[in-house]
Amino acid sequence: MVETQTSNTISNAVLADTQNLLLGGRGADNSIYISDKAKNKVINLMQESGVSDDASYFLRVGVVGGGCSGLSYKMDFDNEVKPMDQVFEDKGVKIVCDLKSFLYLVNTELEFSDGLNGKGFYFDNPNASRSCGCGESFAV
Repeated sequence: MVETQTSNTISNAVLADTQNLLLGGRGADNSIYISDKAKNKVINLMQESGVSDDASYFLRVGVVGGGCSGLSYKMDFDNEVKPMDQVFEDKGVKIVCDLKSFLYLVNTELEFSDGLNGKGFYFDNPNASRSCGCGESFAV
């Protein structure tokens, strides 16, 4: 039990230091956010999937290698929080991501567009140095 607490304390300290380096020292209010439009769409999709009545489900976001710019976003509904996951809540939506993905997604806002130029979720990511034309992959 002591080893786990020490490991978690060290991991939290490393995460805080890394966040401060990535964000120019802005500190602890780093999060992942969701727009009102995206929130409404997530709620609708959770209802359609039949998981909206189960409070253990949340939106999992992450980053995987691939895509034409090197990294791609991923999203899914999940109900299992892993030990190193980062947990956030914005506008009543619980958002979870793994620690590695969080380093790429810190201060990112999940958006939803239903306009003529394309329909779907996209990430407004201040950490991306470039994005591909389809908006599904990025580079830092």
